[in-house]
Amino acid sequence: MSPLIRNILAVVAGIVLGSMVNMGILQVGNSVILPPAGVDSTTPEGLRNGMQLFEPQHFIFPFLAHALGTLAGAFAAAMIAASNRMKIALGIGIFFLLGGIATIVMLPSPIWFTMLDLLLSYMPMAIIGGRAAISRKRNI
Repeated sequence: MSPLIRNILAVVAGIVLGSMVNMGILQVGNSVILPPAGVDSTTPEGLRNGMQLFEPQHFIFPFLAHALGTLAGAFAAAMIAASNRMKIALGIGIFFLLGGIATIVMLPSPIWFTMLDLLLSYMPMAIIGGRAAISRKRNI
């Protein structure tokens, strides 16, 4: 398989896996920490209308979903890639960072969560995932 095709497949796989991890954690979170009474967390409009009722514990699973989804996607992409492993892992981080920014624009959250999420969930996790994959590939 050509290195270019393999790198494209790595990016696609990283985005798909990262998204699946993200959504899975969010689904689990909705059953572990219930939204405040009267908040419909199944729609963006319901979340937007009830955001002021959310307490810090309601942001644990969204943070974990963003961080672990990015980590898993970056790791997988860097493992699959034929070359430029760290650049591809960082590309996955940028993809999910842009998604995080879009989410914040559509669904405003408290400033402390916005800062925590944007600064720690995406690029640091992409770097960790990329480094872990590169290290693992060296040891194989």
